[in-house]
Amino acid sequence: MKVRMKVSALLAARATRAHRKAWTAVFAALALTSLLLGAFGLTLVSAWSAQPRVERYAGADLVVAGDQTTRFSATSLGERETASAGLTERVRIPRTALSVVRGVPGVRTAVADTEFRVGLADRPATGHPWETARLAPYALRTGRAPERADEVVVGDGAGRVGVGGAEADRVGVGSAEADGGGVDSAEADGGGAGSAEADGGGAGSAEAGRGVGHIGGRLTLRVGGRDASYTVVGVADGPRTDVGDGPRTAVWFTGAEARRLSGHPETLDAIGVVAEPGTDRAELAGRVRKALDTAGVTGIGHRADGDLAAVRVLAGSERGEAEFLAAAPARGELLAALGSVAGAVVLVALLVVSSTIVQALRQRSHELGLLRAVGATPGQLRGAVGREVGRVAAWAALVGAAGAVPAYLGLRALLDARGALPTGLELTLPPLLWPAPLVTAAVTVLVARIAALIGCSRTATARPAEALRERAPGRARGITGLVLLGVGASSAGTAALQQGATAAAAAGAAAVTMVIACAVLGPWIAEGAMRLLGAPLRLFGPGGRLAAANCAASAHRLGAAITPIVLVTAFAGVQLSGGATMTHAADAQAHRMLRADMAVRVDGGLTAGAVERIRELPGVRAATEVVPGTVLLARSELGSPEIERLPVFGVTPERLTRTLDPGVRKGDLARLRPGTVAIGADRADSLGARPGSTVTLRFGDGQEARLRVVATYERSIALGDFLLSRDELLRHTSLPGAGRILVAAAPDADRKALTKALARAVPGARVERDPAPVRGEAAGEALAEVVSVAVVAAIGAFTVIAVLSTLALIATGRRPELRLLRLAGAGRRQLRRMLRLEAAATVVTGLVVGAAVASVPLLAFSAATAGTLPYLPPLQAAAIVTVVATTAAAGSLPPVWGTLRGRYVPSPSGD
Repeated sequence: MKVRMKVSALLAARATRAHRKAWTAVFAALALTSLLLGAFGLTLVSAWSAQPRVERYAGADLVVAGDQTTRFSATSLGERETASAGLTERVRIPRTALSVVRGVPGVRTAVADTEFRVGLADRPATGHPWETARLAPYALRTGRAPERADEVVVGDGAGRVGVGGAEADRVGVGSAEADGGGVDSAEADGGGAGSAEADGGGAGSAEAGRGVGHIGGRLTLRVGGRDASYTVVGVADGPRTDVGDGPRTAVWFTGAEARRLSGHPETLDAIGVVAEPGTDRAELAGRVRKALDTAGVTGIGHRADGDLAAVRVLAGSERGEAEFLAAAPARGELLAALGSVAGAVVLVALLVVSSTIVQALRQRSHELGLLRAVGATPGQLRGAVGREVGRVAAWAALVGAAGAVPAYLGLRALLDARGALPTGLELTLPPLLWPAPLVTAAVTVLVARIAALIGCSRTATARPAEALRERAPGRARGITGLVLLGVGASSAGTAALQQGATAAAAAGAAAVTMVIACAVLGPWIAEGAMRLLGAPLRLFGPGGRLAAANCAASAHRLGAAITPIVLVTAFAGVQLSGGATMTHAADAQAHRMLRADMAVRVDGGLTAGAVERIRELPGVRAATEVVPGTVLLARSELGSPEIERLPVFGVTPERLTRTLDPGVRKGDLARLRPGTVAIGADRADSLGARPGSTVTLRFGDGQEARLRVVATYERSIALGDFLLSRDELLRHTSLPGAGRILVAAAPDADRKALTKALARAVPGARVERDPAPVRGEAAGEALAEVVSVAVVAAIGAFTVIAVLSTLALIATGRRPELRLLRLAGAGRRQLRRMLRLEAAATVVTGLVVGAAVASVPLLAFSAATAGTLPYLPPLQAAAIVTVVATTAAAGSLPPVWGTLRGRYVPSPSGD
């Protein structure tokens, strides 16, 4: 045993010194593998430990809030499974919970919190009872607390900025400069609020009297669509934040006024609990939990059977979940997306690392065969190769691990720059987990050792007399490749029959399986391609004939070079084209759907009855209010429970098709009322729904409703799968976003005069003369974009290394062949042309096969989800071709330049 280990160590040491150039490519591939695995590992751990930031409840020991999770159970294979999803709208709790909490021993005080949208100087803010300021904690910087219903305290920046950017602290009367120098003018009958239209409809409001940042100043606020004037009696200051509502965008009212303005006086958003000094928080949380259970306190609203509406008692970092509702659902989506990316990176790394190591060993097959022929045992050969690869892999893995931290920070910066993370979600990384890249480095070394054993297995197990003979690919390899192709085609067929995320997952699985099949079938693919390209290559003279002959004779060698090109083309094509196809189809539908000539928007919220006033204006043919939202669809997919979050719109149905044409297939959208729904045609087919039937949906606050279908429509990619009544959707929206009103003008209307009339009819309105199309954005769309960029970048980097290394190793191994051709009379020009044509044939074959592999799942996916052909932006397609062609040229020509420049017997052609 000791002798065998010494022999293996000696062979490994000498081979490493003798084949440094061959191992350079392996080193690069392994270093990149370690770096990417480490970076994604750190990001996964960071996402797993992420928590919403605690801001508004930083001064509370506990927070009592509704359960922001909805659940759905189904029986799969005889077992009961449950799926869950986070809710992004507030699940409120009954006001009776406040007295229950206040009666728990150890509770010093319990403060009821209610949050509602406030329009402040034509921009959104949030309103709260003044008592909740202590929970942040915020404190009065100047002035006093509100005591009457018409008094408010503002944050130290909430009331400063007038419309158009003027600061009320500097100006005695609130004035704003509109685009192009327009100044708001007060209407005599408008109670101090005026509007001016500048360059297409900018309009705002001006405050009469003193600046709103001053104590005693009057402030006009819009709550629930109604404007009211309040006196500023205090200015609050508190912890500085750049997210959330914070002190700069908050307005505090008296408790009674906040209760009235919230629109739900008998319910609360949350209860902040401050404990008595010396009280153990964990023990107090248990007592509060028991008291709530005993009193039977649950969340408000009708929930589905089995979807408990329990009240949560939050402590520590969990308190942020009651404030930033979108953070917890986004964390789950981030984990799923990063897990998918990590899986793709691991798979590509295995393919590339294995291919690179096998190619490096293949160049030494005669050397290894000679060792076997002179008596080296299989164990000695495996040991030598394993040690050799292990030395290279260990150093490469450590280099990659060192670069994993900067790569992780870069990925974090990309997520932040693209807005892929919701407000309030903080990715944290405990110090104990910083060494995580060392674990992925060990995994990288293990992968390299396994690839080395596979690469030398045929030579190690061959009989000494046959070790020097190169064997053709076996029948088992061909059968395996064909089986994998069949499996990939089946996955593509599954994608064609599914929708949404299921179709995307099936398409991705089909692409992965077919890429592996192409790697297994590489020699046969190369042989077939070279037979087809042989005739065109021969048209390029002697160099072309040499290239054709060489390609036909070395199909197995070219198969190794074609595989990474197929890999990058297929993976990048599927990743980039999948999202681009949906975006392209949605944009096309959105433009065809829009019939409106103008749109009216107010950042601070539309006033009550705005759409009705607009409809009465001369020159208005139709007006439709459109508000965005989300719903959840719980269903059983292949026996497993699934909850899908879907973007939707709420609309006013009167004359809807004159401003927005969804492409009605059946039914009538004019019948859209609360309790009804219109469904996209594809979704209706999958649910078996039609006009007159019912569907069950869960709204963003978890409440379930059975809705009667009144119509089905075609343009669901842009509009979403469900179209609801505006009033129905707003009932389940805790903080409504800024909706807008689409306006269709009469054919003979004066557009300029109509623009001014719209600005006067809706105080603070911005009138868009060329309105943007209505298009729903799915949850996590920005995250999906970042994931696609990360996947394509990782695969692209692997492919560059794989193509460069494979072609460079092939070119290095061909030096004796090229010298022989030079001695036989071939000229430099002829050989350069031969090498270029071989590289071109490799690139063309890889691109064509990769495009064919990508087209199978993409055709199925696009047909199932968009009903169109796959779409890839021309610039992205050109980038793929350019990277592949440049890399192939760099790997084929530079390694043999020295050989071509050598001194040989002059050729007959005089080269």
